Amino acid sequence: MTESAASTAYGPMVLVAMERTFSQEKQIINDPLAYQILPLYMKAMVRACYWKPLRNLFFNLMDSSMPGLRIGFPCRKRYSNDKTLEALKAGVQSVVILGAGLDTLPYRISQLAQVQVYEVDLPENIAYKRTKLIEMFGQVPAHVILIPINFEQQKLDDTLAKHGYSFDQKSLFIWEAVTQYLSEAAVRSTFAVLAKAEQGSRLVFTYILRDFIEGKNTYGLEGLYNRFCVKDKVWFFGINQHEVADFIGEYGWRELEQAGAEEFAERYLKPAHRAESIAPIERAVCAEKIN
Repeated sequence: MTESAASTAYGPMVLVAMERTFSQEKQIINDPLAYQILPLYMKAMVRACYWKPLRNLFFNLMDSSMPGLRIGFPCRKRYSNDKTLEALKAGVQSVVILGAGLDTLPYRISQLAQVQVYEVDLPENIAYKRTKLIEMFGQVPAHVILIPINFEQQKLDDTLAKHGYSFDQKSLFIWEAVTQYLSEAAVRSTFAVLAKAEQGSRLVFTYILRDFIEGKNTYGLEGLYNRFCVKDKVWFFGINQHEVADFIGEYGWRELEQAGAEEFAERYLKPAHRAESIAPIERAVCAEKIN
């Protein structure tokens, strides 16, 4: 993973923080900590967008260049949030967040204070997050362990073990907005580690459609494709929707459900009376370890 990939941790949290500029009944996700964890200049951007005309201008500019992408970020975060609560009810004993970025999940869901949470990400993101958590809470909360790693160069299982994680416990693994930044070999290497998970563990991950990564169908997102797949060349891995079950089945995981634009619109946009269109290139998967 590259420095460019590390920098993408910030943008999604800006859009999550901006959900608070809507009235509560129109928010896709309510994350009071998203604003606090942002750098100062990004906080200023969010504050400015409490003025509705400026927020609308900002959103229209994003939507004109990358249609449907903006609203996908809070929907994706909401999905991970919902699946975390389900996994906790199912009795998971720990949570491992791979590519944690600036996500605030362990600090805003009160039930997570009762389990050990391992946040794994690139060293520069972990260093920034540690600084912000100390600024926000006075220390890194005791139930969270921050783990720096480069997924392409270090062994995930060895790194987790060095920080006290054991695969003997039923866990929830969250792997959000990471797979596209990895080679297929690196994705498979991570799944080989996840194959060690205890039966009954849960997994939530996202992926980009292969035909988009390969440029066969850009879904109206030519600018995004040219930036991430051609110019910066930071998106590598994609998979076809119908291949997911077999792919993860090789590693002992059973697909419970997939969710994408249609599901997110029905679950999150419709109840909030929001009419934005969601780009179809990214999907989320919830799975269970069966053997």
